[in-house]
Amino acid sequence: MNPHIDVIATTISGSIKDWGKIKRIVPLFNEHGMTDVNLCSTDSHAEARRKTAELMRAGGRIIISAGGSGTFNAVLEGCFDSGRDLKDVRIGFLRKGSADLIGKTLGMPDEIEAAIDVFAKAIRDDRIVPCDVLLASDSGGKTKPRRFVGYGGAEIFGRIPHFTENRFIKYYKGVLSQLFGDLGPFFVGTSLATTDKLIRTLGRKKRQWKITVDNREVEKGRFNAIIIVNGYLGPDLPFAKGESLGSGKFYVFTIADRGFFRLARQLKHAWDGSIMNDPEKWGFGSYTVGTSLQLQPLDGGEFPINTDGSTMFCHGGVEVAICDRVHLLSS
Repeated sequence: MNPHIDVIATTISGSIKDWGKIKRIVPLFNEHGMTDVNLCSTDSHAEARRKTAELMRAGGRIIISAGGSGTFNAVLEGCFDSGRDLKDVRIGFLRKGSADLIGKTLGMPDEIEAAIDVFAKAIRDDRIVPCDVLLASDSGGKTKPRRFVGYGGAEIFGRIPHFTENRFIKYYKGVLSQLFGDLGPFFVGTSLATTDKLIRTLGRKKRQWKITVDNREVEKGRFNAIIIVNGYLGPDLPFAKGESLGSGKFYVFTIADRGFFRLARQLKHAWDGSIMNDPEKWGFGSYTVGTSLQLQPLDGGEFPINTDGSTMFCHGGVEVAICDRVHLLSS
């Protein structure tokens, strides 16, 4: 079996060590008898999205994203941009970035040799995981809708990509990932987003939100974080345990604003999952979304939404709903 495989790689995603993975992708596939491999290196998510659409229109059926979550979701959007029916398309996540939660959930190893071995077997045996695709739509109509899988969110979670996804920061991410592992940049981004939130709200009235799930208002108030996930993304984001990526539902979790002095402890308990053991104490809310989620700031202003590695600016509100389903290569 020698199928055609397209690989879209972002050049400086991940750690310094990860940057060297690109040149090894094609030779390692060749060792598995897969010689029809087209490798495209790109310098930005926008370029990755454009190139993916081009390859899909040319008939591509197996496409592998080599980067982090931002690259993966750019490739995902490129697949939809092509206008193709995606039911026979297979999408892979080669981990070469920071906070590769979807890649980890799919059982993809970090080491390049092991990863290509898993891909070769998954392609030959058609090992796939169905995954729902979420669509975020700007209520103000000023920003184009964005498709994504994995996780997203608002408030602190909405600001994380601002500190992790511009080109200069890609280089410091490479150093952080080399020193502290692939979650190093994510936690630094979270810390910077938290500091940014505290500075922005210093002496000002804090933003209030209305959260509506399946046309029912479930919460209204101030929040430190609003987190959206497809399903269980592993111990690095330990919510929605036991829920698959293709369940036909998705999930929203809230961390209420209980003041500056409790924020650090709230985030600590969120990362280790213990926040779920005493949700009332830590201001934790959890909801299952069957059809749609609306997030509305009561001041009607502009705000950023994180669509798993990219920033989407919304105006007056955002609606999130499942719009489609794709098939992801899995171990």
